[in-house]
Amino acid sequence: MDRPDGSNAVYALAIDVAGEEEDGLEGAALRQARPRKDSTAVSVIRVVPGEQPRFEVVAWYLWTGTRHTALHERIVQLATRVWNARQVVIDATGVGAGLAAFLRQSLGERMVTPFVFSSASKSQLAWEFLGLIDSGRFQTFDPTTSADREQARLGQLFLRQMEACRYTVLPGPGRLVRWGVEDAQLHDDLLMAAALVAVLHRDDWRPRTARAR
Repeated sequence: MDRPDGSNAVYALAIDVAGEEEDGLEGAALRQARPRKDSTAVSVIRVVPGEQPRFEVVAWYLWTGTRHTALHERIVQLATRVWNARQVVIDATGVGAGLAAFLRQSLGERMVTPFVFSSASKSQLAWEFLGLIDSGRFQTFDPTTSADREQARLGQLFLRQMEACRYTVLPGPGRLVRWGVEDAQLHDDLLMAAALVAVLHRDDWRPRTARAR
């Protein structure tokens, strides 16, 4: 998908990383052969800066079984040539660590923020993501209005993952929350790529103004 406008809007990428395949299958062929195969998902976020910034998903990308060397090239192209992204946050847990490291080398450490999932960090991510949703500061496009069939499909898939997500607040002072998609026919890849917007929220997105010396 090409960038939908030529404006000076601020964009960011949030990436949930899956493993690669060694048998050469990828994409639709791999999903047909192995319906439960996880995918690498990218959410493209338009950021509306301010004291309380808003985050709007404007596009999705999904790759299944793609080698990380190829993913690296595609993500660099998306970040630099297509969306001119200001920030990239990426799942650096397990298999994602290598891809995150390569992206930091290519795009710069200031631009790429690695996120490692643990019970504590995933719990905090959930609370922050829920806060953005409840305050109306996270939104996604309506897939039924998209003229792009692939974007419409991915948008619908994201909504299905959201609807299938369940969470449990564990007892104890930390209020840890265990959450994820429990539907046996679905993954949580697009959901996690959306939830990582909460990491972007930790940055300072207030408009930058030049100061005279």
